[in-house]
Amino acid sequence: MSHLWRGAAAGAAGTTALQATTYLDMLLRARGPSSTPEETVRRAEQAAGTSLSSDDEAEGNRRSAAGALLGIVTGVASGVGYAVARGRWPRLPTPVLAVGVGLLAAAGSNAPMTALGVTDPRTWDADSWVSDLVPHLCYGIATAGAFEAMNRRPVEPR
Repeated sequence: MSHLWRGAAAGAAGTTALQATTYLDMLLRARGPSSTPEETVRRAEQAAGTSLSSDDEAEGNRRSAAGALLGIVTGVASGVGYAVARGRWPRLPTPVLAVGVGLLAAAGSNAPMTALGVTDPRTWDADSWVSDLVPHLCYGIATAGAFEAMNRRPVEPR
């Protein structure tokens, strides 16, 4: 069970790397934030026949927070997925698992958005793919690095 907790912690580290990469991209290219997390929450509300609030401002704030929290949950859960994969395939090279968990996190965030009609990756241009995949690959590298570092045996003093 402890390897799953290490996977969750590694996923949290990866999520921080993904966020940092995304915000760095926004800073360097003067790109605005994505509205897709909030729109995903809005569409999920509609599908469930509910609302987060009756006040428009509060509702928007709650959607924004819920979208961000869903991203964190996806990142932590994907880190647990890394731990499971590492346990199942202990000899698989770390870079392969790093790319795999980055793609898993990308799928975990994009699948609900696609299912709810918020986005359609088939229509994305190259810039959109780069803006999505680069942060997710950074997520994978950070998640794999954190998990592997937590699983190293300490060096015994001589």
